[in-house]
Amino acid sequence: MEFQPDFRHIVQAASNKKSERLPLYEHQINNEFIEKVIDEPIIFDEKDASTMRHAYRQLCAFWKEMTYDTISFEAGICPMLPDHGAISGGRPGPIQNREDFARYPFDEIPEIFWDHWTPHLEALKAELPPGMKAIGGCGYGVFEISEDLVGYEKLCLLMFDDPDLFAELYAKIGDLMMNLWKTLLQKYGDLFAVCRMGDDLGFKSSTLLAPETIVKYIVPQYRRIIDLVHSYGKKFLFHSCGKVFPIMEAAIDAGIDAKHSNEDIIAPFEEWIEKYGDRIALFGGIDMNLLCMEDPKTIHEYVLEKGKQFRDMASGFAIGSGNSIPDYIPVEGYLAMVDAVNELRKN
Repeated sequence: MEFQPDFRHIVQAASNKKSERLPLYEHQINNEFIEKVIDEPIIFDEKDASTMRHAYRQLCAFWKEMTYDTISFEAGICPMLPDHGAISGGRPGPIQNREDFARYPFDEIPEIFWDHWTPHLEALKAELPPGMKAIGGCGYGVFEISEDLVGYEKLCLLMFDDPDLFAELYAKIGDLMMNLWKTLLQKYGDLFAVCRMGDDLGFKSSTLLAPETIVKYIVPQYRRIIDLVHSYGKKFLFHSCGKVFPIMEAAIDAGIDAKHSNEDIIAPFEEWIEKYGDRIALFGGIDMNLLCMEDPKTIHEYVLEKGKQFRDMASGFAIGSGNSIPDYIPVEGYLAMVDAVNELRKN
């Protein structure tokens, strides 16, 4: 029987309720990975509407075939920033001092952003299958944008060299994100079942900035965006890699409805549920290392066991990798996870 998506399952889960059907969730599935599965190239051409629609027809068909109720989609902010690229390392960002900040063309970014992303959103709107919506929104988070504009090392120095500029930078990023999110929700809000922000704040042993710095400068900008998303009747999913336990209470207080991203090397997924499952939904659960290293039979058995355990423990739960599906994940391992989830759904 052909799978019928129903975005209401992911909304139930994000509302920290037991969904009628266990949802599959991925923060991202790399397009090169999808091309390997469907054995076709996926071509994006913002100047050709028919090519764009075909690309999104391919993507939607893949996500539906893999039995997702939603397709993950983000209109990325960082690639639209003039002179961007510092987030990838190896170069300074365009803002190194107050003079750079004063002349940076923040006012030009919305036009650049919408010129690029409108064709994508229109194509997605045209190709979404019945019952399916997107999960996502404006891609990249407050901290990641600051990394791209300044560079991580310089950002750490700026905090001490010019604390006023450090504070003004985050307020300006918040203003920019509010501008973009408002337009997205006004024009395309109905495309999204759940909105989300991905902002990688840490690595396996700590946060990348001191927790008190994140809480003081970054979390208030989260709150502005979350309040806006909630005003449109949407739930908000917070994705952050790393050991972010020290800032989780502040994030929950800011209004997040769900959290995604987990690594077993940081903490088993059970710990996330035990700490926060009474207040927010938890998405993910299947460590990427397992999907990379183990054979399909082992993955299948693990997902059957842990998927049932996590669903029993958590009020709101959607299963998938603890991070994303990059192109180096073996296709057979990924498919073993999907097959196990569909077996779980029968019980």
